[in-house]
Amino acid sequence: MKLPITDQFLWDIYKSLDKSKDILGVIFNPYPRIGDFWAEKNPLFEKYRKDKNKLKFRKLIYHLKSRNYIKVASLQGKKAIVLTKKGLSKALKASFIVQGKEKRKDGRWIMLMFDVPEKWHKSRDLLRSVLHNLGYKLFQKSVWVTPYDVSEKTEELLQTYNLDEFVKIFIVEEV
Repeated sequence: MKLPITDQFLWDIYKSLDKSKDILGVIFNPYPRIGDFWAEKNPLFEKYRKDKNKLKFRKLIYHLKSRNYIKVASLQGKKAIVLTKKGLSKALKASFIVQGKEKRKDGRWIMLMFDVPEKWHKSRDLLRSVLHNLGYKLFQKSVWVTPYDVSEKTEELLQTYNLDEFVKIFIVEEV
């Protein structure tokens, strides 16, 4: 599955922040503002400007702004792109899209069952969305299966969102 350009752009912003270690400030900051990206000198923007012409790049930025994934703000007297909480969430979901999935060599399937409490409904919805991105298919309510070897990504997902205690993972011979 090819990553849409909007998801890729948001994920690239997130990775850039992660490298600069600004991401910790984001997690603990109650305001939907993450880092700053100077449009004139940022290599991330240059990558997208080279791949797309200026008009398409502006349309991409407009699309992301209209969907409230980013904001354009004035920081220290310069224009900057700020990733919103909604944009951060979309970027993290995009990080779990597995490209070039390979089926398990042993022919077994991964079965995942979960029971996330109602008070954590946003986490449950996020879990479903990311499971879909990883190639899982709904087998029954709260039971998902996949023939793909996505064990590591699944474990990373559960640890990242602290959902380990609500999920059981099985390796099954057949579905």
